[in-house]
Amino acid sequence: MSLNAGKNAAAVEAVNKFVTNNQNIGIGSGSTIVFAVKRLAERVTAENLQVKCVPTSFQAKQLITENNLFLSDLEQTLELDIAIDGADEVDIEGNCIKGGGGCLTQEKIVASCAKTFIVIADSTKSSTKLGEKWKKGVPIEVLPMAYRVVMLKLEQLGLKPILRMAKSKAGPLVTDNGNFIIDFGFDEISDWKSMNDKIINIPGVVETGLFIKMHKCAIFGNQDGSITTVNL
Repeated sequence: MSLNAGKNAAAVEAVNKFVTNNQNIGIGSGSTIVFAVKRLAERVTAENLQVKCVPTSFQAKQLITENNLFLSDLEQTLELDIAIDGADEVDIEGNCIKGGGGCLTQEKIVASCAKTFIVIADSTKSSTKLGEKWKKGVPIEVLPMAYRVVMLKLEQLGLKPILRMAKSKAGPLVTDNGNFIIDFGFDEISDWKSMNDKIINIPGVVETGLFIKMHKCAIFGNQDGSITTVNL
């Protein structure tokens, strides 16, 4: 079996368990969400479900339209019943690192609008503490004019910031919002809420990829197709 088997198992469980008729649904970003949208489309067709889908990224928007689901946005649909999204790492305290794909701001906004936020991932994303498995740092979206200042402030907090560079063009990666991403490394952080509060208060920071106890449950898919659910 493969990691995809785990991703699919987690996605199918989330859609089967939490999606009902006449819901407004936040659709996250990333590789695991592909399986969730596929399963959602299957249920919509088979059960004639009426749902509205709000995307967190260009990728999510494309998935919604390609699967012939009802596309909405936060201008038309302000309140969501559920949001389903992936994660780069989830610890046992309910803290998540998200934004490896650069969509952290939209993802957090959509998650904050949902009555129930569900995280889905393969089992390799589950850890006892953040940084145990995810080694690429915590992403922060920043205004381009402020990135050097923000990096200095992060260093003063004892963090190790690196400006994320684009892979297919010269220069920094640019988000859907036209901003830059800084990924910060760290040694040991015991209070993630306090650290998140300090970072978000730095002028020029748009949002962080730290999701502090925002989800109701995390569903991890194992390579044998079984699942592990962790409720908060």
